Amino acid sequence: MSDVTERLEWLAPSERTFAGYLFWLSRPRFWLYLAGPVVVGVTYGASTTSDLFTPLSVALFLYFLLPANVFLYGINDRFDADIDEHNPKKSEGGREVRYSGGNRVTGIVLVCGALGVAFVPVLPIESTVAMGAFLALGAAYSVPPLRFKTTPVLDSVSNGLYVTPALVAYGAVAGTAPPLLAVASGWVWAMGMHTFSAIPDIDPDREAGIDTTATMLGERATLVYCGACWLVAAGTMALVDPRLGLVFLVYPLFAGVIGRLGVDIARAYWWFPVLNTFAGMALTMGRLWVMLYA
Repeated sequence: MSDVTERLEWLAPSERTFAGYLFWLSRPRFWLYLAGPVVVGVTYGASTTSDLFTPLSVALFLYFLLPANVFLYGINDRFDADIDEHNPKKSEGGREVRYSGGNRVTGIVLVCGALGVAFVPVLPIESTVAMGAFLALGAAYSVPPLRFKTTPVLDSVSNGLYVTPALVAYGAVAGTAPPLLAVASGWVWAMGMHTFSAIPDIDPDREAGIDTTATMLGERATLVYCGACWLVAAGTMALVDPRLGLVFLVYPLFAGVIGRLGVDIARAYWWFPVLNTFAGMALTMGRLWVMLYA
């Protein structure tokens, strides 16, 4: 499998420049973790194809593609600077830049958060609540005194924030909230996704004295926990629509295959964006097919 990051290095500015540093700070490999749910939310909130590309839906996609990622990961890196000294992802040969600090970086991170607030006047109340949840949880996950990332289980639950862009987008298009079961399914799915991403950090987090769901359970039990979250998400989504449940079922199967074959999770972690992209495509294309031909 080709390495997306290596390909991006040919196009993106060097991390040694300020613009390049911000680009890599935003974790381009994971951009679709926030922007992808916007596409899904818009698609399922739309009643006609003309609803898909409104100025608001396009603006939300662009916001969650880059500024929201700068906000989310910038805050994370700012308050994890000491911990990341032990993190292999941040090492010289790692795939993420080490936080360099500075007032300019802090200012831009805060501006990126404020851009989310700027949408509020044109959003319905359902979307406003979801945007508030994204910004509040994105900060509370890393910022003391709450710092949810250092409390087992709460670190996982709080990362339902990754489904909030879909809720913002759905409400912006449909003018109402999506089905509660769909929200619950997406939230539990995001819990599993976050905890899976924490498995490669178990050793550096333990060295730094950080308690997480993953450090509490250990690698194998954490993988079981992720698989259980994804199985619950698939079952809950099947109650909304069995076809959607089938798409979500790929995640517990993914966890099962990794566990069965003994795949190094630190390696499988970097496959996850590809899995999410194809799952999101399946959800989106399925909805478009129903909209156009059913």
